[in-house]
Amino acid sequence: MRRLSARGSGSSRTRGGSLTRNLVLLATVVATVAVLLAGFAAWRTARSNAEAQYRERLTRQAAVLSVAPSLSTLLLDQAQRLTGATGVRVAVVSPDGRVAGPSGGAVTRADRDALLAGEDVSTTAVLDGARVLVEGRPAHDGAVVLTQPFTEVDAAADRIRSGLALPLIAGLVGAALAGTLLARRIARPLVDAAAVAHRLADGERGLHCTVHGPAEAREVARALNTLGSALEQSEGRQRAFLTSVSHEIRTPLTALHGYAEALADGVVEPGRQEEVGRILLAETERLGRFVTDLLELARLDADDFHITREPTDLDALIEETARAWTQRARRQELHLRVEHPGTPVTAVTDAFRIRQLLDGLLANAVRHTPPGAPVVLALRRADTGRVELQVRDGGPGLTEDDVRIAFRPGALRDRYAATRPTGTGLGLAIAHRLAERLGATLTLRGHGPEGGAHFTVTLPGEN
Repeated sequence: MRRLSARGSGSSRTRGGSLTRNLVLLATVVATVAVLLAGFAAWRTARSNAEAQYRERLTRQAAVLSVAPSLSTLLLDQAQRLTGATGVRVAVVSPDGRVAGPSGGAVTRADRDALLAGEDVSTTAVLDGARVLVEGRPAHDGAVVLTQPFTEVDAAADRIRSGLALPLIAGLVGAALAGTLLARRIARPLVDAAAVAHRLADGERGLHCTVHGPAEAREVARALNTLGSALEQSEGRQRAFLTSVSHEIRTPLTALHGYAEALADGVVEPGRQEEVGRILLAETERLGRFVTDLLELARLDADDFHITREPTDLDALIEETARAWTQRARRQELHLRVEHPGTPVTAVTDAFRIRQLLDGLLANAVRHTPPGAPVVLALRRADTGRVELQVRDGGPGLTEDDVRIAFRPGALRDRYAATRPTGTGLGLAIAHRLAERLGATLTLRGHGPEGGAHFTVTLPGEN
């Protein structure tokens, strides 16, 4: 079979490209929203992280100063030299509650009392008109307090924020690229399927769509391949059927035309006019039967085909059918045998259509059964509570290959036209379709008890 790549028809490419663009756009929008949310969260947390880092640094410095032997002025000068370069200021709280040092203005009475009580202090305050971080630690002879302006924290937060731009942009670009690759992976098998579908719609057959991509796309490709195979088979059967129909119609038309032309030219002897008339009548009837069967087959597929379901005594229907066919069976020297319970067997169905179905099967059996052989019409209850109607014959029967194609219009006629008596070739197709419309099943065995074909119509019994 021919394989079709993604480079299909222009219409397919247009639709596939549109799908790809939509998927890329969707992926980019989702990625952008995600990146913006992440950036907003990082922006909001940058200041708090910077503040936490500076407080931790002040805490370590305060812990180092708090273990000094004496919090003297000399120590304050040394601490000032150590910390002044980073904007850190120091204050000392003496045991009697006095506060000394550059950052003393940031120590409140509550802070002083907490430090002298042995508690750590971590807070904010205002020193010289500016907000500062405050970290205090108790010492053996008082307490140490360190402060640092919030301007240092803000500067550190700005540095963190400025470093976020490049990663966020890189994340956005990466997400867009990933979305593009994903969109192409999803869209490509759909483009393949669309191209195959368009070519199938244009009448091409024998196409095969490559099964690849995500699970849903693979399922679409498999379904499309199944559809293509079904279309190819269906159209092949249709062509064969039309060929058979053409042949069936052409044969009687040829005879009609030939004899009609002979009559028109006056070349038919007076003594043969009656014979010619019978031939014309027979060919006309043959053509009429064929057209009637074609119309019946078409009606069975119509939505308005009428079915009237009501309780029906199938035993009585079998007897009625047998009486109607007894005389014809005798004329052909056949033994028509009826097997039925002799008591009412009820099913909810259409009695007229059941009779039509049985007539079609009996006509087929009578046509193929040689003189002296039996034709059986039977009714029985199945173990499952269903009802079976059977038509069996003593004819030549059918092979397993015959059984597989028996219900296709004209199939058996084409196969056996030269060796067996045949009808229009539509009877079994009509019977099978009629059984389906009745909600019954029609099955066929190639050889039954009498040696010939064995047809079984299974109906649900009365509830």
